Amino acid sequence: MVRWQRGLWWFLLPSFGLLTVVLLWPLGYAIYLSFFDYYLGSSERTFIGLGNYIELFTEARLWQSFWTTIIIAFGSVGLQFVVGFALALGIYKLKFSARLFTMLLFLPHIVTPVVAALFIKWILVSNFGLLDATLLGLDITPPDWLGDPIWAKISVILADAWIFTPLIMMVLYAALQTLDQSLVGAAQIDGANAWQILRHIIIPALIPAIIFTVSVRLMDAFRFFDTIYVLTGGGPGTATETITMYTYQLGFRMLDIGKASALGVITLVVVAIILLTINKVLTRIYRRGD
Repeated sequence: MVRWQRGLWWFLLPSFGLLTVVLLWPLGYAIYLSFFDYYLGSSERTFIGLGNYIELFTEARLWQSFWTTIIIAFGSVGLQFVVGFALALGIYKLKFSARLFTMLLFLPHIVTPVVAALFIKWILVSNFGLLDATLLGLDITPPDWLGDPIWAKISVILADAWIFTPLIMMVLYAALQTLDQSLVGAAQIDGANAWQILRHIIIPALIPAIIFTVSVRLMDAFRFFDTIYVLTGGGPGTATETITMYTYQLGFRMLDIGKASALGVITLVVVAIILLTINKVLTRIYRRGD
C-alpha cells in the first residue's frame, strides 16, 4: 500500500463509529443480556449462561413460530419473485407506456406498510369487508380470512406480496435494461424459442440481481412484524405468530428481556445461515452458467 493511502483509513472512522453506535453496540448488548435472567424494570440480573437458549429450544411455541416464519417468509418472497419477475419481463417487452405502467405498479410499495395493512384489513374483515360484501352479494359464502388459521396465513402472505412485489419488479426491470441484446439476437438466429432464451440467457444474466432481491426480501420477511401486527396480531391463537412476533411478546408483553434477547440472537443466526446457503447455491448456478 502506498504511504499516502494509509491515511485514508481515517476517513472510515466516522462511518465505523456510527455503525458501532447503531448496530454493533445494540447487538453486543443483546448478546450480553441473553445470558441473564432479566426482566424489564427489575434491578436484579442473574447470570444463567445458556439457560435462556436451552429453555427456548425446549419450547413448542418457539418451533411453531419458527415454522410459521418459514412458511410466511418463503411463501411471500416466492410469490413476490414470480409475480415481480413476470411483471418486469412484461414491462421490458412493452413498446410504449412502459414508464406509466411502472409507476402504476409501483404505487403499492409507496404506501407505508401499516397503512397498507389497515387498507387490506378493511377489505378482508369478516362479513363487513369489501371482499366479503362482494362475495355475499354473489351468493358465495366467503371464508374467515383473518379468523381461520390457514386463511390467515394466506392473507398475510398475499398482503406482504402486494406491498413488496413492486420492489422486486423494479430491481429486475432495471437489471433487464443491462441485458446484452446481441446474445438474444444470436439465440433467435440459432432457432431458440422464448422459453430457451429465458432459461439459458435471461435468467443466468439476472442471477446477481436475483441474489440481491431474494436476500433483501428474506431478511425483511424474517423481521415481518408490522403487517402481521395490524392484520392478525399473531392470531388466531398463534397461527400467524412469527419469530419476531414471539420476540415482541417476550420482551414487551412478558417483559422477559433476557429471553427475548436470546431469541433475537437465535433469529440472527438462523437468518444468516439461510441467506448464506441461498447465496451459495445461486452463486454456484451463476458460475456454472459462465
